[in-house]
Amino acid sequence: MPLSLIANHVPRLRADERGAVSVMMGFLLIPLVGALGLGFEVSNWYLTARGMQNAADAAAIAAATNGGSNYDVEAKAVAAQYGFINGANNISVTASNTAACPSGGFNCYSVAISGFMPLFLAQVVGYRGDATLNGAAQKQLSAQAVAVKAATPFPLCLLALGGNGIRTNGAPKANMGCNVMSNTAATCNGSNLGAPIGAAHGTNKGCGTSQYSNLPIAADPYIGLASKIPADPCGGVYPQEPTKKSGSALPGSNQWSGFQSMSGNVVVCGDLQLTGNVTVDAPAGAVLVIENGQLDTNGYSLTTTKGSGLTVVFSGSNSAPYTHAPTGGGTLDITAPTSGAWSGVAIYQDPKLTAGVDISAAGNSPTWNITGLVYLPHSSVTFSGAVNKSGYGQSCFVLVVLDITVNGTGSILPNGACIQAGLGVPTGAIPGRGALVL
Repeated sequence: MPLSLIANHVPRLRADERGAVSVMMGFLLIPLVGALGLGFEVSNWYLTARGMQNAADAAAIAAATNGGSNYDVEAKAVAAQYGFINGANNISVTASNTAACPSGGFNCYSVAISGFMPLFLAQVVGYRGDATLNGAAQKQLSAQAVAVKAATPFPLCLLALGGNGIRTNGAPKANMGCNVMSNTAATCNGSNLGAPIGAAHGTNKGCGTSQYSNLPIAADPYIGLASKIPADPCGGVYPQEPTKKSGSALPGSNQWSGFQSMSGNVVVCGDLQLTGNVTVDAPAGAVLVIENGQLDTNGYSLTTTKGSGLTVVFSGSNSAPYTHAPTGGGTLDITAPTSGAWSGVAIYQDPKLTAGVDISAAGNSPTWNITGLVYLPHSSVTFSGAVNKSGYGQSCFVLVVLDITVNGTGSILPNGACIQAGLGVPTGAIPGRGALVL
């Protein structure tokens, strides 16, 4: 090509910018591809770490829910379902049941999962990882979760606070029909009491359809009501029923029959004996306090009218052989008040009483038709017969005793309306699902 022709094309070539971007892209393509590759690598780390965390969370919940000696086996099995198998592909899964809890203590369950990811394009930009495995730089990933064994509360209609707890004595027809709990042991021979849940702080042998041992002690929610008992106005005089026919009869104030209109606190000093059927009318609720005496129904009935509420309180001292309990044949047909300090409480033994408080034929002598709580915290009770609701009350009955022996056909008939009856029932707690705390 003539030099003159080449010289003519040079100015045009210098002014032509076509293809310039391609040259620039050629230089930028290498770092751009590197950045994209590094982004994919970091994203893979994040997704793997997120998967580890999900596995650790699920494994910790499983371990806490299990709560047994093989909690760690279950934790590792759950982690394996997420693809993290202990000992495979440099994966480590560890579990503990003595982890520190955020709220204090060292009874939480923890699961830790760790593993390694190889480095690829990250090394191009100078990242050398944070671990070395088989001489190669690696990125270490880990996750940890902490869970606590949650408790599920359940309502109780029978709570034994101590002593021998709950026992049955060859009672194949016994049927509580509600949950029972002993703060010591529970032993049922011949019947499981027909209780949906039978529980004990110690060992439970045969009580309840679902049986639990070694549970936390159930709190006594009623002990504080003792502060509501009025002061003793009796001046140390407590007439007692004569043990012989020649003995002095009770004064007229200690013998009741017929219609009794009551309100507020009514105190009887010594024994109260029914000499006929008694109907109590207490629309605003009333508290009958018997100081150092028994309530002897004497074969008659004590009944609250429709819309009335009555609490019978036994108080006094342990210094003499007094009986602080209902006795005699006949029937107690009592509806507890549905409001006020004594809401839901039908019978209450003062917690300071420890003598003269045992009951040998509860529910049978007299017959108990009661809506509300019967609180006998230091009484060893032998329970026979059936407890039904009062004539004008809801289906609600709760029995709190020191310990109890259930005989024969001892039963609590349909129960479950305690909210309507104004009674907050005691509760126990059985193991539930684990719950994450960290």
